[in-house]
Amino acid sequence: MTKKITISLCMIVKNEEKTLDKSLSSVIDAIDEIIIVDTGSIDMTKDIAKKYTDKIYDFKWIDNFSSARNYAFSKATKDYILWLDADDYMGKSDVEKLIRLKNNFDTSVDSVTMKYILTKDVNGNPSFYSVRNRLVKRSRNFKWIGAVHEYLEVYGNIYESDINIIHNKINFTPNRNIDIYDARLKKGEYFSPRDLFYYANELCDHKRYSEAIEYYNKFIDTKRGWIEDILYSLSKLADCYDAIGDVDKRNDSIYKSFEYDAPRPEFCCRLGYRFLNENKLKQAIFWYELATKVEKPRQGFINAACSTWLPHLQLCVCYYKLGDIKKSYEYNEKARKYIPDDPMVIQNKKLLEGLLEK
Repeated sequence: MTKKITISLCMIVKNEEKTLDKSLSSVIDAIDEIIIVDTGSIDMTKDIAKKYTDKIYDFKWIDNFSSARNYAFSKATKDYILWLDADDYMGKSDVEKLIRLKNNFDTSVDSVTMKYILTKDVNGNPSFYSVRNRLVKRSRNFKWIGAVHEYLEVYGNIYESDINIIHNKINFTPNRNIDIYDARLKKGEYFSPRDLFYYANELCDHKRYSEAIEYYNKFIDTKRGWIEDILYSLSKLADCYDAIGDVDKRNDSIYKSFEYDAPRPEFCCRLGYRFLNENKLKQAIFWYELATKVEKPRQGFINAACSTWLPHLQLCVCYYKLGDIKKSYEYNEKARKYIPDDPMVIQNKKLLEGLLEK
């Protein structure tokens, strides 16, 4: 059955005066109710929120994101709940998609996924993104789980939409999450596999590489992790081992990914890079070409560059080193389709065209 539905937007905020107006104004035409839960703002956040809603609630911060999000969800009254962070926004075309979806919605759907654009390349194309359950049926009473890097436990009929949400981070609190994890660890709290995974990510981001390696391996060894998180862990393990100079274990981490799935573009590019640095050009070409052909991942954290411009640009380098200027030029042109304004691609084009004319 399809019908027009109503949507509550639920958001938790704290000191978001730089981004909140942009976030709320971007989606106001698509929603019917705004729920703002403030966890202790001391700036103009609440004043900005009052321009859009009178449903503003205070929630004492207890170092637990799920508690705050579940409280926000409990205040929603409409058919479906859309959740955003205060530094997220939607482009005009994506809002139009959401409105069309809302006006002719299959009410058997429990959750709608949307692409979460974390970074863009110089041409505005998504370069790093994930897919998340963003619009959920209120009557299913789905709950958030986890103190940090929380997730919404969703099940049932999931619809994969082509709607994008853009992350526009301005306020940085680099130590907040790792401080929460360190405090929990000091108290002797139990870490779930998900906690192990995200704590390892925080350790890696803070360049505590040896500890990150320990916790990535602990996560993998539980054998209870989501396959996408395991593959991401192996990718980050490769980075950590590279950072401490253990090339053999770096390579082992890359090859271990093949135990969990067919070669992914990112691991193909990693092997291509390894062999290119070793000047083993035939092997490098094999892996970079494979990166352009294998199936792209649809879930987890996705590095779009590894299946688009990056392998083509590296193939341009490989064939240039082999002296095959024609093929080098062809691959540079393929890369240029994705990143036409990139300075390196433009420079390659001029160089290679000059050599071809000679």
